[in-house]
Amino acid sequence: MNQPIDWSNVVAASFRVQQTIRYDYPSAITDLRHKLMISPRAEHGNQIRTSNDLAVIPDSAQDSDFDAFGNEVITIDVPRIEKSISFVLTSDVVRDTRIGQHYEDTSFAKKNFRASNRRLIRADVNLNRIAADLRVRYLKREELAYAISDFVYNEMVYTHDVTDVFTTGATAFEMRRGVCQDYAHIAITLSRLCGLAARYVSGYLIGEGATHAWVEFLIPSGPNETRVLSLDPTNDCVTNLKYIVVGIGRDYDDVAPTSGFFTGKSAGTITSCQSVRVTDLTYAAPALTAA
Repeated sequence: MNQPIDWSNVVAASFRVQQTIRYDYPSAITDLRHKLMISPRAEHGNQIRTSNDLAVIPDSAQDSDFDAFGNEVITIDVPRIEKSISFVLTSDVVRDTRIGQHYEDTSFAKKNFRASNRRLIRADVNLNRIAADLRVRYLKREELAYAISDFVYNEMVYTHDVTDVFTTGATAFEMRRGVCQDYAHIAITLSRLCGLAARYVSGYLIGEGATHAWVEFLIPSGPNETRVLSLDPTNDCVTNLKYIVVGIGRDYDDVAPTSGFFTGKSAGTITSCQSVRVTDLTYAAPALTAA
């Protein structure tokens, strides 16, 4: 679809996700055990995955399982690799606003997304001070979630190559520089300091040309039910049909796309490319007018 899309009038969209990850090694390696978390979530709010295929080149044994957060983790075991190995993912995903609001069981939110003692989202004095101010100014949880996202967006300057996957939210905030994962870590740190459950989301944003990260705030809506409010502090907006969820977790460490180990003389080099293509759109029906 090459024509501009009026997303304001779209109620459902279908996407083809394609991603290739390749490792090249200067000499043969053995006993590779590699884990991938790159498949879009099978079901998440109004997102439904309709197909998913991972090709490993050269052909190798693979096993699929789910972690504590419901993310699909694919494990590949290879006895020996002479020069390179590639992982080629093709997935089809549908997002449909007609499915309605995203709710989850409250116990899941309390168990996994309240504590803030993890390294990437550990607070410092500065973030504690800011959180204390936000708690006083915004008493309702939903207003607080929006305020946190707005605050991070307005305070940070999007900057490449000043942080990496090991940079904590507190460090990125001290510099006031970073990329989407840093924005998400800062927002989650503030949220948890304010007593509001929040989680890290990895995935794709149509038009960005790369992976993206944002935040889901978990707003209690009843004794056993929590509403998921999905906000993108990098772009200061509520997420929409153009966002495709791959993984959720407490921070980046829970959703790292690749990890593993092998026996060999030196580390390999990684190259990666991905694309998300719109394959179908459903538009809202035009309003009926009186004759």
